[in-house]
Amino acid sequence: MSIAEPTVAKTPRVKRFAKESTNSEGNRKVSPLITVVMVIICLAWLLPTFGLFVTSFRPLEAINSSGWWKAFANPLSATTWTFDNYSQVISQGQTPMNISFVNSLVVAVPATIIPIMIAAFAAYAFTFMEFPFRDTIFVIFVALLVVPNQVALVPLLQLYGSLGLNGTFPAVWLAHAGFGMPLAVYILRNYMAGLPRAIIESAKIDGASHFTTFWRLIVPMSVPALASFAIFQFLWVWNDLLIALIFLGQGENMVLTVNVKGLLGQQGQGANLLTAGAFISMIVPILVFLALQRFFVRGMTSGAVKG
Repeated sequence: MSIAEPTVAKTPRVKRFAKESTNSEGNRKVSPLITVVMVIICLAWLLPTFGLFVTSFRPLEAINSSGWWKAFANPLSATTWTFDNYSQVISQGQTPMNISFVNSLVVAVPATIIPIMIAAFAAYAFTFMEFPFRDTIFVIFVALLVVPNQVALVPLLQLYGSLGLNGTFPAVWLAHAGFGMPLAVYILRNYMAGLPRAIIESAKIDGASHFTTFWRLIVPMSVPALASFAIFQFLWVWNDLLIALIFLGQGENMVLTVNVKGLLGQQGQGANLLTAGAFISMIVPILVFLALQRFFVRGMTSGAVKG
């Protein structure tokens, strides 16, 4: 005896629901108007950068006499483009650009890893451990976000001077780690607060220590938040001029931003070199953002709304 086929899928109500679902999915498509507006905004945002890029390949005389768009009036002329700007930037100055590039990496990588490591432990403690005045300490810690970094520069300069750290890389590492710690704790703690508690309780029942739970469970699940803060911290440290200028200054430890600043000259005679140096300094931040962008929105959104 054959079993009759179910007729539920053929009822008018189910058909109407399927049709409404299809229309709902169709409504989620981006309209052409929004696409056009977004393209216009992106082009307007990229236009100055493109102009800077074109200027970096123009001679100083052409830069001083006309705008960058004039280069396309006669793009095949030999006098329109030059590679001398980049060659001079790489070889010119007391500290060559390649050495400054390495110095910036030496500063940015530890100054990104150190606050992430410490803040991750602190965020775990604020989220999964019980101790007196936990919430009060967290609020006070996060309140440091409103304190301007410039307020601490003079005391830090005096402290580092007494310890003999001025002009060394550890001085910049500690300064950036301290300034970035409150934001790191805030982002990571709010992200960890949204993780499933059942996994943590299961690890506790199985006898896992706090360190084991943190290292084998929390850290792998918190990769989006860790990556999003790593992008912020790395870009901030890489593009920083003030702290590097105060605690490192010029010399053999000079970073890329300080070197690029010196290319302009006293009266702006190095404008062509400045544009070339700026694009050299943009290479690493672009690569870092492209490599970690898939974690960026997810980590920042979770860290912003959960807690």
